Amino acid sequence: MKSIKKKVSGLLIASTLVVGVPLSVQAKGNNLHNKEKHKINYVALGDSLAAGQTPYHQLDKSYADYLVKRFEQSQYSVSYNNFGVSRYTSENLKNDILNNKEVQDKIKNANLITIDIGANDLLAKLKTDPAHVKDSLLAVANNLQIILQTMDSLNPNVKVLVMGYYNPFPHYSQEQQASLLPLLEALNKTIEDRSIANGDKYVPTAQVIKRNEDQYVPNSEDIHLNLEGYQVVAKEFWKNTGELK
Repeated sequence: MKSIKKKVSGLLIASTLVVGVPLSVQAKGNNLHNKEKHKINYVALGDSLAAGQTPYHQLDKSYADYLVKRFEQSQYSVSYNNFGVSRYTSENLKNDILNNKEVQDKIKNANLITIDIGANDLLAKLKTDPAHVKDSLLAVANNLQIILQTMDSLNPNVKVLVMGYYNPFPHYSQEQQASLLPLLEALNKTIEDRSIANGDKYVPTAQVIKRNEDQYVPNSEDIHLNLEGYQVVAKEFWKNTGELK
């Protein structure tokens, strides 16, 4: 995700996206045997947040790393593979899910997958073609549908947690945020709808980060969380691991 501060002033975009979704299905990940409950095969997928990019352009622990730490502190044995890549879009992740054999093999053996994807689709469109920014939301919806359905075909019982994004612009002016936040809400609604329709769990993060957003997103020129912010996000995922615990 990159800063797009210079091109957002005055942008007026509708904050909703209507995507036809079937109301779905019982949440997955409920078929674990008791003997497996203390062994976690965890795959993290996503963009720079999964990769652990910090507000000062370095890679460190991500929310996925802190989620692993929570499992280990609770006496779980964790096998962990993190495929998060900075600047990844939903198209990039879709291509990995469809074509990357290593990723596919890890998904087949996982009982927990976390995903954060879609923000870079939106930010790239804001930088290059803001008049058609809603096209990026449609792309996220379509790509995420393929991602989730393909993972189902590879591993129908895996528990999948899909992240909603926090406000990455707390240092922007009120005028700029008035244009950007409806887009963020539309992106999160798109992600939530796709997740629920596929029987997966949507994990919101906007409210918990908002409680102390200046601290968790400390660099006014960068949109990434610090380590404390990643720990807060990891806690939200931990709350939703449900029957794995």
